[in-house]
Amino acid sequence: MSILSGSSILVTGGTGSFGKAFIRYALDHLDPRRLVIFSRDELKQYEVRQIFKDDPRLRWFIGDIRDERRLARALHGVDYVVHAAALKQVDTAEYNPFEFVKTNVLGSQNVIEASIDAGVKKVVALSTDKASSPINLYGATKLTADKLFITGNHYAAAYDTRFAVVRYGNVMGSRGSVIPFFKALGDQGKPLPITDLRCTRFFITLPQAVQMVVDTFDLMQGGELLVPRIPSMKVTDLAHAIVPDAGLVDVGLRPGEKLHEEMISPEEGRRAVVVQDGKYFIIQPDLASWGYTAPADAVPVPEGFAYRSDANDQWYTRDEIAAIVESAI
Repeated sequence: MSILSGSSILVTGGTGSFGKAFIRYALDHLDPRRLVIFSRDELKQYEVRQIFKDDPRLRWFIGDIRDERRLARALHGVDYVVHAAALKQVDTAEYNPFEFVKTNVLGSQNVIEASIDAGVKKVVALSTDKASSPINLYGATKLTADKLFITGNHYAAAYDTRFAVVRYGNVMGSRGSVIPFFKALGDQGKPLPITDLRCTRFFITLPQAVQMVVDTFDLMQGGELLVPRIPSMKVTDLAHAIVPDAGLVDVGLRPGEKLHEEMISPEEGRRAVVVQDGKYFIIQPDLASWGYTAPADAVPVPEGFAYRSDANDQWYTRDEIAAIVESAI
């Protein structure tokens, strides 16, 4: 049984793709005493309320993580926090950098401060592969947020609150996923635009992402950055799994886009271990004034280790990709 079972949980950005999947999992498997959905869009909250038929365990707070006072009110009596709220579009960030800093960086600081003040036990923040060796503003703001949450444990050392981060790649079936975009083009008989025919990517399903967050709450001491050990896939294989006979057009990498994705840089690899029989990597904190110790089952990674989608030792086949795509549509 998870430590989340029967507890009071708050999810920032709770009306997004991850939030909806987490709500379903929590209601079905965790039986929370109270599940607080904190987000800024009243229309999305209304739509999600209809999905879950106003389940009495759910509470709905309109608010923005930029507003620390509103966060403080919403966090009253909360045991655990899932921080999923963020601005995420890479190209949008390049044109609106101040807004991304306000939400992804300052908003994350507000979550940290308000959680400590409210006596929250544990906070898990969602990150992205783009935070590893970032080359765009979005990735830079998420790397900063990651460091705030990890080092927030120093700030909270005299308190009971602990922070950890989960980092994963693209999510199949999430809002903005390439799957419905490619499928719509295929239905129209149009070729599929591929940023570069050599591209490789990490993909994770929404259920995998939710399970990873739940697992993190159970295993974390504070200061961990968890990365799932998952197969890579070629973007061309993904495209043909969605539309088998589609033509592919190489349109070139967009500004700020990588040819291959990275979830653990060589510098981070020096602090990485494998846990749970290879299910997850943990990037351990540099310094841990709050008393962090390595998990009993931790196995160090090889010297010079980095985790990139093109150098992975696990790969999805086209048939496996097609099965995942079918379940995500």
